[in-house]
Amino acid sequence: MTAFRAEELEQLAANALRSAGASAAQAGPTAHALVQADLAGLPSHGVSRVPMYVAHLRHQRVNGDAQPTVARQTPGTTLIDAQGGFAFPACAQAVSAAIASARECGIGAGVVTNSHHAGAVALHLDPVAQAGMIGIAMGNSPAAMPAWGGRTPLFGTNPIAAVFPRRDAAPLVIDLSLSEVARGKIMVAAKQGKPIPLGWALDADGKPTTDAQAALRGSMLPAGGVKGAMLALLVETLIVSLAGAHFGAEADSFFEDAGNQPRIGQLFLAFNPGGFAGDAAYHARLEALIAAMLSDSGTRLPGTRRIDAHAKAREHGIEIPEALEKELRKLAQA
Repeated sequence: MTAFRAEELEQLAANALRSAGASAAQAGPTAHALVQADLAGLPSHGVSRVPMYVAHLRHQRVNGDAQPTVARQTPGTTLIDAQGGFAFPACAQAVSAAIASARECGIGAGVVTNSHHAGAVALHLDPVAQAGMIGIAMGNSPAAMPAWGGRTPLFGTNPIAAVFPRRDAAPLVIDLSLSEVARGKIMVAAKQGKPIPLGWALDADGKPTTDAQAALRGSMLPAGGVKGAMLALLVETLIVSLAGAHFGAEADSFFEDAGNQPRIGQLFLAFNPGGFAGDAAYHARLEALIAAMLSDSGTRLPGTRRIDAHAKAREHGIEIPEALEKELRKLAQA
């Protein structure tokens, strides 16, 4: 393992993306977001994604020169067209617009269309929490799960996240995808030739399987059975209908170098407590709930592991495997 300072790793990732054809306006925010995921202890959404992004640039699955634009706007809503580029610059615009709308209207929505992989969705909500607002984020993704009772992948793992700011502590952060496990875990098992537990996936015939290779050719199972499937349907319907984005089934897998531009979507909501019961009531009620949770021995607030990981990485550096370091340096010099 090799340890990097965040700024060092961000520059290396940006150089790799620039070498593959991304503009500074696309590469910079994307590299920054990936390193933030590494700082948060989420390496599956960190710079380990750079080789995949580079492959997508080279196969024109991403528009490296994209300039996100405002496609439509009302006092409370903004639609950002990512123009086929990386998600992160467009998502930053959508979040900023949602915050501005929430200051004026009490609630604001920023939606992104014609987008790409959005990484760790909760991290997009950091500016919302810094503004003292509640944030909700969700997005659709290439098909990996069937509709309930089916066997053909139709919905993505469709992540959902929320952030609740606190006055004297780090925000409460909730972040989850709607599959039983991340597809990356099945990919790791397949590479290592190891079986997976029953309940993770179905094979191509719609039968439960412990064979990781068969699972990759089949579909993921939703978290919580039918309830997870309904949540995936909810996210898919909201995103596609509001953003005019591709269905997950219309987007080729992120794990394939060649394919179409995914053109999926993301949705960000900002709620200004001052427009509802008021800041004082919001904080009083939130802290009362958190106190009740923590009074139960063994309870851990969601998001605390990320805080610990961030502090450790800032002190000791972000560790990445030597093989990944070599690959990043090679890509940066291409």
